[in-house]
Amino acid sequence: MAVADLSTKALLTPAAVDRSVRRARLMKRLTVGIPLAVVLLLFAACFLGPVLLSLPRPIGGDVLSSSLPPGSPGHPLGTDINGNDVLSRLLHGGQASLIVAVAVNAIGLTIGGLIGALAAYLGGKADTVIMRALDVLIAFPSLVLTIAIAQVLGPSLPNTILALSAFAIPGVARVARSSTLRVTAMPFVQAAALGGSPWWRTLLFHIAPNVLPQLMNFAMLGMGIVIVTEGALSFLGLGIPAPAPSWGNMIYEGQQSLSATPLLVLWPSLALLVAVLSFNLLGENLRDEMSGR
Repeated sequence: MAVADLSTKALLTPAAVDRSVRRARLMKRLTVGIPLAVVLLLFAACFLGPVLLSLPRPIGGDVLSSSLPPGSPGHPLGTDINGNDVLSRLLHGGQASLIVAVAVNAIGLTIGGLIGALAAYLGGKADTVIMRALDVLIAFPSLVLTIAIAQVLGPSLPNTILALSAFAIPGVARVARSSTLRVTAMPFVQAAALGGSPWWRTLLFHIAPNVLPQLMNFAMLGMGIVIVTEGALSFLGLGIPAPAPSWGNMIYEGQQSLSATPLLVLWPSLALLVAVLSFNLLGENLRDEMSGR
């Protein structure tokens, strides 16, 4: 019994507790730092890689050099059936997918965040009308609604962003509303209102800074969803129009010759997997970090 008590006391020494705390902090930093590093690496590879590596254009390849295997001179990942460099198309396709994801989430955060915050702050009939309108949009299956809008607008990069923004805004608005309701009930917001602060100043300087972290965490999760949905639209021919590359239409083009050249599907699929997994892990770990704080 005495030996057990001594071992327990040894485990509870200040040095042991300090090591345990530092280890826990390191693990938290790694769970956020690793996916963040992968995300930054993706952006750097897609936007700087084609310039630094002096890669050929992603379209207009030489058909005489079609279907070259990986490791061919001047083509590290080979070429597709049209003679286009696969690595160049992969990185330029990543540019399109990441631009769409960033733009859609920026629109969602701006418009959806403003709508949700106003609905919660104003309350009453304004809140009811705004939220019922958003409920109507949320009631539609998001992918079906996006496909319908993309079909009407036609395939292009701006139209893809608009189509995907249609289902990003309601989700952000609901998160902004719930966060604003929680912050509005806090004493410092009530004190600002009682002190004569205009509603727009209270919303902008007191509520928004406390709501923004939750919206940013939600946006990180939304990045992965948007990338997958954009890939689905491009796969169906409703997203980024060919011959311009995106990961979705690269998968579509590659599956037409899947048995002969499976790597044409593998490379964009792996890129899509890494991007979505990294954004999802970053969003979840940021959310856990903010919840802990």
